[in-house]
Amino acid sequence: MNAEGLSINLATVREQWNLGEAVEACAKLGIKAIDPWRDQVTKFGLDNSAKVIRDHGMQVTGYCRGGMFTAVDAKGRAAAIGENKRAIDEAQTLGAECLVLVVGGVPQGSTDIIGARTQVAEGINAILDHARAAKMPLAIEPLHPMYAADRACVNTIKQALDIAVQLGSDVGVAIDTYHVWWDPELKEQIERAGREKRIFGHHICDWLVPTKDMLLDRGMMGDGIIDFKGFRSMIEAAGFHGPQEVEIFSAADWWKRPGEEVLKTCIERYNKLCK
Repeated sequence: MNAEGLSINLATVREQWNLGEAVEACAKLGIKAIDPWRDQVTKFGLDNSAKVIRDHGMQVTGYCRGGMFTAVDAKGRAAAIGENKRAIDEAQTLGAECLVLVVGGVPQGSTDIIGARTQVAEGINAILDHARAAKMPLAIEPLHPMYAADRACVNTIKQALDIAVQLGSDVGVAIDTYHVWWDPELKEQIERAGREKRIFGHHICDWLVPTKDMLLDRGMMGDGIIDFKGFRSMIEAAGFHGPQEVEIFSAADWWKRPGEEVLKTCIERYNKLCK
């Protein structure tokens, strides 16, 4: 099975294996790139995680996740900044190519989404010096608008790029098909991201019809409505040729299947539908 150019976000097999087991399973199938989550690293241990990744020669296409900058008060925002600095340090230890930022929603009790986006820009700015010292790029991931209230008030590539431009060349975007496939400015904003050299990651999974859970019902490529080859053509035309990273949250389906079946299906669908 040819897995060249494929990365596995380890959330895709989080219910089957711990981090070490997942890395070993990926390596056995010829998968050479991963993106771990912080809770997985915490459970397995940061040093152990770095060692197993290094021992298997894995490329770390990203580290999930930093962000959650919005809060009801200054104390909460300061706590988020401290947590993001720790995430930067962990990402550096793991050799990650970027820290992925899920920026946070509208603070509890507020109706000010514009103010929330201002908090996001201020929060990222507050960790920039730390990120630059660690040589760790920061990738804002715009999330689907259904998450605007509680997870991410940045919902389009344009919104993410507008923040990134304020802050510097080491802030970019992670473009996830699941979150932005619907965007009427998709092509134009991918082109813009390419011109500005701000595409730091490309995540893939499918949008199911119907979607039965807002968070935990993402589809394997080919099971929904997204045109992955067309999407990838836009990404590559914009100058990004890095791995396509499969990230699937699927409580009722893929998390219940054997891990090896999930990975083999990722490889098969990637080769058939995404290249």
